[in-house]
Amino acid sequence: MPSCRSSIGVIALAAAWWMSPAVAQVFDFGKYPDVKGQWVRIGAPRWDTSKPALAQEAPLTPEYQAIFEAGQADMAAGGQGTNPTSTCLAPGMPRSMNVYHPMEIVITPDTVHILIDHTHDFRRIYTDGRDWPRDEEPSFGGYSIGKWIDTDGDGRYDALEVETRGFKGPRTFDSTGIPLHKDNQTIVKERIRLDKVDRSILYDEITTIDHALTRPWTVTKKFRHDPNPRPVWTENICGEGNNHVVIDKQDYVLGADGLLMPAKKDQAPPDLKYFKPTRK
Repeated sequence: MPSCRSSIGVIALAAAWWMSPAVAQVFDFGKYPDVKGQWVRIGAPRWDTSKPALAQEAPLTPEYQAIFEAGQADMAAGGQGTNPTSTCLAPGMPRSMNVYHPMEIVITPDTVHILIDHTHDFRRIYTDGRDWPRDEEPSFGGYSIGKWIDTDGDGRYDALEVETRGFKGPRTFDSTGIPLHKDNQTIVKERIRLDKVDRSILYDEITTIDHALTRPWTVTKKFRHDPNPRPVWTENICGEGNNHVVIDKQDYVLGADGLLMPAKKDQAPPDLKYFKPTRK
């Protein structure tokens, strides 16, 4: 009996803790926007969808405009230009918000998880009031800190403001190869919100501050909610069937027969000195 009473006491104490006002407030999900389910992008997977693919008018510095144009010429010749993802490098931020695969947003009291089953596009946005870490290892996706905002004072959050920094590269804005600076000092600021009239539309206003740009570049991404209560979530394994090979900074392709092929006309073969037969 004493053991049983002790167990009952622990359960009662735990129940009281869970029902305390502070915890109830933390777990009041009614204060947050309803974003559950699947979200798919509206428009092409390029950075500024208001412009044609090759005329997005990125405010690049002359140095990085030249890098971009050289990449475009390389693509025209059959290469990959400045697009680093052909060998399954993660797109990183801000490119991952092109949302190449459907997106799920999971809200918890301390963190917002953005789940995109693409090449390492998952994101973790901390909303617990923490400061920037001093020794965080740089990453393609960066380190994101967010804050929920009640813009109209109705007691419910209607926007999530996010800042992301702490990057490594190489990264580009999209598959056209618009480059970000190699110093990786990028800062990305976002405001994520539902449309006030049509709750099936989600906006992400993204401002990128980067030394490859002459000014901050702001674009607004738009996503539509899939009404299917059981949406299909596809798996993405970038390395499966990927025939791109980089050798000494040169792009090559594996043919259907498994042999190495040039990606560009008149491309020289790689140095195969370690495969040369030795004479006896």
